Amino acid sequence: MMKKSEEDEYWNSSKFRAFTFDDEDDEFSRLKESRQAIRRLAEEDEDEDEVEKVSWSGEPIGSKDPGRASPGRTESPPSPESPRTRCPGSASQAVSLEKFRSLQDKLLLLDSAVLGHHGNVITAVLIHLKRTLSKDVLFAELRSRQTALRHFVQYLTETRDQDLLLELLRSLNRTEDVALLQYREQLSLSDAPRRRDFLKTCLSLPFSADDLAHIQDQHDLLDRQILIEVWDREGKLDVFRKFPRKASILNMPVITTLYYCCLYHYSEQGTFSSPSSVRQTFKLSEKQYFVTALAARAKLKAWTDVDALFSSRNWLGFTRKRAPISFQRVVDILHRNSAPSQVLQDYIGLVDDPQQRVSLASRHRCHDVVINTYRDMKDRQLLLGYRAKVERGSAAERKIDELLSQPVRGRRGGAGLIARFVM
Repeated sequence: MMKKSEEDEYWNSSKFRAFTFDDEDDEFSRLKESRQAIRRLAEEDEDEDEVEKVSWSGEPIGSKDPGRASPGRTESPPSPESPRTRCPGSASQAVSLEKFRSLQDKLLLLDSAVLGHHGNVITAVLIHLKRTLSKDVLFAELRSRQTALRHFVQYLTETRDQDLLLELLRSLNRTEDVALLQYREQLSLSDAPRRRDFLKTCLSLPFSADDLAHIQDQHDLLDRQILIEVWDREGKLDVFRKFPRKASILNMPVITTLYYCCLYHYSEQGTFSSPSSVRQTFKLSEKQYFVTALAARAKLKAWTDVDALFSSRNWLGFTRKRAPISFQRVVDILHRNSAPSQVLQDYIGLVDDPQQRVSLASRHRCHDVVINTYRDMKDRQLLLGYRAKVERGSAAERKIDELLSQPVRGRRGGAGLIARFVM
């Protein structure tokens, strides 16, 4: 009598061939039997409601029986790797894969499943092969079967069998995929210092230079966040009492970190929490810094800081406002942060296009901007039309009346009749 391990080796090794009592035990018969099994597995009923689909665990999901789980919801099978798979379209018929015992029969079964283009059936067969073949044999055979290999990688990913997936990828010499899989382990680490230390070990993995630079930035950012978190957790600064923190800064993206520093550490210079330090370390663009700082300072209603973001001096010594984004977007950011009408008015007036300027001013009820724009356009009819929209007796109405009452001068300098234009 054979020991169990010897018996398994006999049935599963490529050196042996399964013995049967069938008269026709040739390759054609085995191929025919494999295809019949695949057809039974992949057979679809005309009524879609009666079709059962095979999940990654190899078990059927969904049923017409109201006492079972509803379609689309995976049931908990008694065994995650059942050697028997139910046939689609039938609640009673089941296909056993146990009779495919030799390596040759199992590979014919797998190849037939691939030829049939049935993804769930391929996965069911792969589960059987995983259970009954040694890893070395399975990996070697999958190397030349790319379709089956992709399904197996997906199955291991879905079932989170990371150890086996790493072994498979190493056997295929896919070093970058192995490195990426190891890198992804840090996503499951909730402890920030452990995650930072793990990221440091990832710098020795065989990534490209660009990928290593990103991992270095991720490590440095988390290290900085840990320092900021320790310092700010006590909330000693006045700004924390006025605007309490809503969440931890740990594991936040770099732009979120910059926003946080612009919110709570805007005036600092040369510290790990200063906005300028974050910008310089992580090479953020002028536009990224400007938009983030604008939103943060507007959130705190720090309008002097907001105004300072725009000020620049030209070569004639005149101060003018300049921004790396359109003033229309500036107005949108200020409005989202509840800027008062007077602040909005100042920046709406800097929009170059008259139609956009009037549209924004009308939307935000900045009457002076609309009136001044129509005045500059010298369009009396537009002023008359807008007069009907403002509140009666308001300052806006009085301003329009004053403009309309002014005499119009002709091109030669003499007073002319009231015409379409108003100065």
